[in-house]
Amino acid sequence: MGASLLISVLAGGSPTPITAVGSRVIDATPGAVKDWAIKNLGTNDKPFLLAGIFAAIALLAAVTGIVAWRSRRLALALTTVLGLIGFAAAAADRTTLVSPFAKVLPAIVALVVSVGLLWWFTRQWDASEAATPESPPTPLLRDENPAPVGFDRRAFLAAAMVSGAVAATGFGTSKLFGNLGARSRDSITLPKAADAAGPLKAAYGFDVNGLAPYITPNNDFYRVDTALSVPQVDAGSWSLKIHGLVDKEIELSYADLLNLPLIERRVTLACVSNEVGGHYAGTASWLGVRISDLLTQAGVQAGADAVKSTSVDGMTIGTPLSALTDDREAMIAIGMNGEPLPLAHGFPARMVVPGLYGYVSATKWVTDMEVTTFKAFNAYWTDRGFSEQAPIKLFSRIDVPKSFGQLTAGKNAVAGVAWDQNTGISKVEVRVDGGAWERAKLAEQDTIETWRPWLYEWDAPSGQHTLEVRATDADGNTQTSRRVAPRPDGATGWHSVAVTVT
Repeated sequence: MGASLLISVLAGGSPTPITAVGSRVIDATPGAVKDWAIKNLGTNDKPFLLAGIFAAIALLAAVTGIVAWRSRRLALALTTVLGLIGFAAAAADRTTLVSPFAKVLPAIVALVVSVGLLWWFTRQWDASEAATPESPPTPLLRDENPAPVGFDRRAFLAAAMVSGAVAATGFGTSKLFGNLGARSRDSITLPKAADAAGPLKAAYGFDVNGLAPYITPNNDFYRVDTALSVPQVDAGSWSLKIHGLVDKEIELSYADLLNLPLIERRVTLACVSNEVGGHYAGTASWLGVRISDLLTQAGVQAGADAVKSTSVDGMTIGTPLSALTDDREAMIAIGMNGEPLPLAHGFPARMVVPGLYGYVSATKWVTDMEVTTFKAFNAYWTDRGFSEQAPIKLFSRIDVPKSFGQLTAGKNAVAGVAWDQNTGISKVEVRVDGGAWERAKLAEQDTIETWRPWLYEWDAPSGQHTLEVRATDADGNTQTSRRVAPRPDGATGWHSVAVTVT
């Protein structure tokens, strides 16, 4: 593992066998299991998977050690098979960061080093297998298995020290030099937008403890993707290619993007995995280039109805062409809340398309955009049971009070957020214990592309109560009460919380 980390850094970010195998596990996981992991583990799903892989490797290493005590050849064979699994996973990896050979190089080195070290640890046992000592060695403890005849503890210690040095070098090097993306990001100063967003007024939110802030801090912004390790991309070598059904292919560097007219817009993003009342949604101020301007420069040909975008980690997403060319101002974003995109949110560039769930629009670490038709390809998530096109649904959420909260009788704030992008929110209503719907106060509308905070002042009587919320958009459509799961195109239903008032 340490050797593969070292080679991964030297090869410019090639996948290690650990991340390659983990990515294949993610790809092979049934949709229902993915949904369960996102719902119950949230953003901790990847650490859980990595911990499971490390635990499996530790167990396999222990088993191999026991086997080697009895059959050296079988232990070497098991280690070889394990290395070949890592090689096969790396060969199938979707990353576009490195060449095909560089992609499998860490796995090859891991295979050679693991088999070579095991052979070195046990090389002196060859002669001992044929040896017939006059008397067996006396075990130090009763029932202890004696070491094989000819076992050289000094040689074993030397092998252990060498393998430890290899591991330490690999892990240390990866920590010191493996943060290519972070170093690149730190060197960037973003220019000002040619078309900036308007001022954000304090009236856009209410002063209620526990209510989501209008602008979600970068560190708190939700993250749902399949990247087991965050891609480390150097902005200086990154490029975006636009091709397919266009009159002229274009390729843009990061410097090219910085020199184009930039726009700044506040946009709410939401994940299709967001359950009713869930927090896989957030609002940020994005800085970037209009995708419509880039497509105009390329010249879209007749018959195209989709754009297939690809990330540096091989993720593919299909977006309706109309959503990239209408007045919603979809962008290739390079900034988030006044700073370069965080690594986990797509540095150096990502797509931001208002009004569409992320799995059909929000390609992070984007490097390729092919103008095409939906009939010509299947995107990653549509191959796994999600709809081909997925507009964000009318949604409302209670942030305060929390479910099963304890309140004091009298005036209490009930507050949350609601959104319906490309349309906007006109009304939010709250009801208590299935009674009449009461209108909540709405914060000032920022833009129709962002959520709208709301507040209901409740004179709470003692007892057990259930609070529900529903929203109505600017076109007069009221949120449905019908509960459906996120798959295949987003959850619906009224959010409710149960509270106790004393």
